[in-house]
Amino acid sequence: MLTIAKNERFLTGTTFIDLFAGLGGFRLAVESFGGKCVFSSDFDDNVADVYEANFGERPAGDITKIKEKDIPPHDILCAGFPCQPFSISGKKAGFKDTRGTLFFDIARIVKHHQPKMVLLENVRNFARHNRGKTLATVINTLEELGYTVHHNILNSSYYGVPQARIRVYIVALRNDLPHTQFVFPTAKLNDVSLYDILETKTRYPEGTEINIAYALDDDHKTKIRGKPKQPVRIGQIGLGRQGERIYHARGHAITLAASGGGIGGKTGLYLIGNRVRRLSPRECARLNGFPDWFQLHHRRTVAYKQLGNSVVIDVVQYILDSCQKSFGV
Repeated sequence: MLTIAKNERFLTGTTFIDLFAGLGGFRLAVESFGGKCVFSSDFDDNVADVYEANFGERPAGDITKIKEKDIPPHDILCAGFPCQPFSISGKKAGFKDTRGTLFFDIARIVKHHQPKMVLLENVRNFARHNRGKTLATVINTLEELGYTVHHNILNSSYYGVPQARIRVYIVALRNDLPHTQFVFPTAKLNDVSLYDILETKTRYPEGTEINIAYALDDDHKTKIRGKPKQPVRIGQIGLGRQGERIYHARGHAITLAASGGGIGGKTGLYLIGNRVRRLSPRECARLNGFPDWFQLHHRRTVAYKQLGNSVVIDVVQYILDSCQKSFGV
């Protein structure tokens, strides 16, 4: 997790809520600027266990069953909401068109509480889903509710962590707030590689070893040029399908996944020293910006799933820094 120079007036004392909270990546990012979480929600019991262990409070359950009036007033709404199809054919694509989706629950809370800012994250394909109509519905809905909406696709490889995790970020600012034009953060040329976040360079962390034959490219030792901010593939297992590709540890990790086939399906496979292995849960946590004090689920399979669904804390911090620069209040 980054340390960014803070404007003391920016988020200190600002309240926020953490919807579809997952492991609390949004929470850690906003708290690092002085924000105070007043409500969180996630329906997954395993996630709630980890959240409670780290933050001392258990998230409320299914947000679809929680009335907006029962949620405390807040300044910022954060949510890494699931992608769902909207029924918008031939319609205006506004608030009414979100019914039956989880975004509707975000919209109804925004409508009721009118927070100063809404900060959302979703998978890269969300921008292209239903030929762009799904994203258009989200934007139109927030505009209908009184917000100026900005969105962009950012790759975490350029924001402090060695993971090629590409996500859509949406920042909505309430129209009555005095602020200059918001601009998403520009790419940061951090010289960081997967090698820098490994638990160990000389042995296998528990549960990461593979016992299967693999093949490396003949030129794998010379494939790295400079400090690439992307995964560098150098070999494979079997046919080299997804989860069977091997990457160089001097490059970046592939996108962590909540699910995926192949022996390296959730973390990717990497040549570390003279061994090929998966990443450990702690290494995956570091790739998402979580500090080492953060407690992970005790079962590796559950931890991998949760980390594959997580937001990258460093990227959120850079976005908050851009907000600080444009309308720090």
